[in-house]
Amino acid sequence: MQEQLREEADGAILFDAAASPQVDADWFAPERWRERGALRAQAGGRGGVQVIATPAGECVLRHYRRGGMVAKLLGDSYLWRGADATRCFAEFRLLAEIARLGLPGPAAVAARYRRHGLFYRADLITRRIGDALTLAECLAAGRLDAELAREAGTLVARFHRAGIWHADLNAHNVLVAPAALYLIDFDRGRLRAPAEAWRLANLARLHRSLLKLGAAAQGEAAFRATVWTPLIEAYEATFGA
Repeated sequence: MQEQLREEADGAILFDAAASPQVDADWFAPERWRERGALRAQAGGRGGVQVIATPAGECVLRHYRRGGMVAKLLGDSYLWRGADATRCFAEFRLLAEIARLGLPGPAAVAARYRRHGLFYRADLITRRIGDALTLAECLAAGRLDAELAREAGTLVARFHRAGIWHADLNAHNVLVAPAALYLIDFDRGRLRAPAEAWRLANLARLHRSLLKLGAAAQGEAAFRATVWTPLIEAYEATFGA
């Protein structure tokens, strides 16, 4: 990672110069990629993300959007509290730390905010993790067995041991690629001392996500035996190692 900052009239771009020596505003404009035939839409997250073919390789462009009731009032705007506190810069730097620690997360390429008075809008570009399914998709396809559950438990434990708190740990944010599993979407995530309270809360959120997606459709006992118990056993073995 070679972090560089490019200031603009209404904001700034933070980027990895090792990935691309120059990143400008066009990188964050889907219509520019569409004009070049280098864009395709991909569902996921609030409002979806865009897969773009950049000089740094195939990447994912995500525009930050609010969820819940507040989205009706503020949409994609966030209160300005300084450049370093913007959602995009914070996530970019957390991803850089994740990479430095050797943990499997998306590689940060660039982040941008645009300020308008007391508010700002933001975008993030990360390298695309190819040939991957989410854990939710694996569940829907009947591929979430005890072995995959153990791999997921090991993955989460590695991040927790390093003090990486994921604000929305759910089955959509665990990617299953041919060679490894990854955690994605670290918006609002941060480094914390690995206390038991937040670790258990993270795991409970993942548990609720799996149940909501139908993991327990064949019964709670079968879900625990096939998925949750292997996941937790692998988590505890890795965290305590």
